[in-house]
Amino acid sequence: MASGSNRGGGYYGAAPYRSREGLSTRQGTGSDEIQLRIDPMHADLDDEISGLRKQVRQLRNVASEIESEAKFQNEFINQLQMTLIKAQAGVKNNMRKLNKSIIQSGSSHVLHVVLFALFCLLLVYLWSKFSRR
Repeated sequence: MASGSNRGGGYYGAAPYRSREGLSTRQGTGSDEIQLRIDPMHADLDDEISGLRKQVRQLRNVASEIESEAKFQNEFINQLQMTLIKAQAGVKNNMRKLNKSIIQSGSSHVLHVVLFALFCLLLVYLWSKFSRR
């Protein structure tokens, strides 16, 4: 694999750059030209590349699973929000109705409580009068 044109085949005075996988590069005559040489001792690069492709495929599958799970959870959150909004509206409506009924019949409740208290006091008074004899 060479970038640009392949001029000659020897080293042009530049020290080769070696990687640990057995690839080496050398500068050509042009400043933008790089030649690539594969060391035959490390010929298992195809296996490495296919392994990397497999890992990229697995990562892509994981990413798509994460995406579908995120979409599902977003839909669930939206439905939950709508349910909470409806419940809040129902509670608000019921509180309004309850307040109306308390206001409309609240004075009669207070009157009943006062009359009951007076009746209880009357009973206690009468009981204390008759129990002394």
